[in-house]
Amino acid sequence: MSNTINIHNDPNAAARKADHIDLAINSRTAARENDSRFYYEPMIAAHPSHETKMARQFLGKTFNFPIWISSMTGGTEKARIINQNLAKVAGKFGLGMGLGSCRSLLDSDEYLDDFDVKKWMGDQPLYTNLGIAQVEILEQNKQLQKIAELNKKLSADGLIIHVNPMQEFIQPEGDFIQNKPVDTIRKVLDQLEINIIVKEVGQGFGPGSMRALMRLPLQAIEFAAFGGTNFAALELSRTSEMPRALFRCLSPVGHTGEEMIHWVNMLKEEIDSEILCDQFIISGGISDFLDGYYAISKIRSNAVYGMASGFLKYAMQHYEHLEQHVDKHIEGLKLANAFLKVR
Repeated sequence: MSNTINIHNDPNAAARKADHIDLAINSRTAARENDSRFYYEPMIAAHPSHETKMARQFLGKTFNFPIWISSMTGGTEKARIINQNLAKVAGKFGLGMGLGSCRSLLDSDEYLDDFDVKKWMGDQPLYTNLGIAQVEILEQNKQLQKIAELNKKLSADGLIIHVNPMQEFIQPEGDFIQNKPVDTIRKVLDQLEINIIVKEVGQGFGPGSMRALMRLPLQAIEFAAFGGTNFAALELSRTSEMPRALFRCLSPVGHTGEEMIHWVNMLKEEIDSEILCDQFIISGGISDFLDGYYAISKIRSNAVYGMASGFLKYAMQHYEHLEQHVDKHIEGLKLANAFLKVR
């Protein structure tokens, strides 16, 4: 949006007004379309400028805007360009980023260039990513040091452990998780001096799991709630007919981001003195900047919001397309922050 207005010379005025007349008939909003999450307060702010930021400290770093680029892809032929584009945009706008699964790098550097993107991010946080099943095997084989080596190779700020028993169960090639994930994560925290984020993969965490996670000295917990990309549902589509029919009932099981925000707020009152992790990435079902703004405004903790698929389709194209998309997304977020108050 331009910050200057020429009221005397507007060659598009007539055409614009004609468009307004034609479109007004089709643009009327019914009461049921009203977004009742917000109070709209047009009197109390001016339009934010291009230089306006919404800076906060998160993961020990400065985010210019409370946005996390959630883990997406690893080990595909398109991973390199996707990760490079995402890292560049994270560096430009001051965001954070999680890589897709880095499992392929544990024993080989063949795909290292697909993930080696820190050089485009400056001081913005970059986290590697491994599944709980792989971490469990490393711990059992006394090879947890491989995680530290992985992070050193990629100059990463920490590790994301994705906990995905439902996905592994449904996936035809899925791994068997032998131990409680919370016990495995405790062992990693005890044995490695490393920043750890724990996330789900599309079904979120119930209140018991959130309680257990918030008692661990994690850097953050990522919701990956029901409503976003659901990897159990994704794996279901890859199975044969019989298991697909039998296990279809499992993929809709899970918890929304709003449910999980409620549990976090409740747990902050119930177990306040026991909480060791009070930073959250709210992801899953975040379709646009209004969803993200609403989520981080409702939670009573330090939080950013995460998106994956919303960025992915642009990251697969030219970098300029992704940059334009993120720029417009941030413009909308700044507008919401200026004029909308969460009810």
